[in-house]
Amino acid sequence: MDEYYMKMAIKQANKALKHNEVPVGAIIVKNNKIIAKAYNKKEKSNDSTKHAEIIAISKACKKVKNWRLDDCILYVTMEPCMMCSGAIEQSRIKKIVYGVKNENYGYTDNLKNIEIISQVCEKKCRNLVQTFFKKRR
Repeated sequence: MDEYYMKMAIKQANKALKHNEVPVGAIIVKNNKIIAKAYNKKEKSNDSTKHAEIIAISKACKKVKNWRLDDCILYVTMEPCMMCSGAIEQSRIKKIVYGVKNENYGYTDNLKNIEIISQVCEKKCRNLVQTFFKKRR
């Protein structure tokens, strides 16, 4: 199931790429049902907090009508940064599945009590990021 949901996150990342955003997509799943989808919107919103993970967490909280996202799994195409990792921990998400390591800002090594699975659909996730940065340079 991890690959299936990661492919959904990759679809979100492709939306970000089309909007000239760093191509990161996120999906939150509860009881095998997608309850939130998001992609980066920093450029569009002129807001440095509009990472895919933060937007997805906000949507999921509204959906379940609770700030606690117990029993939820976050699928994200790139390893979360410090800000997003803090929000993930605070929202009590139980598991993170990500595609590609964030060499500069990744922060999942510091998380406690959260299961972490990495390198799911890594090649596709890496290609998205590389495509974006090749265009920018």
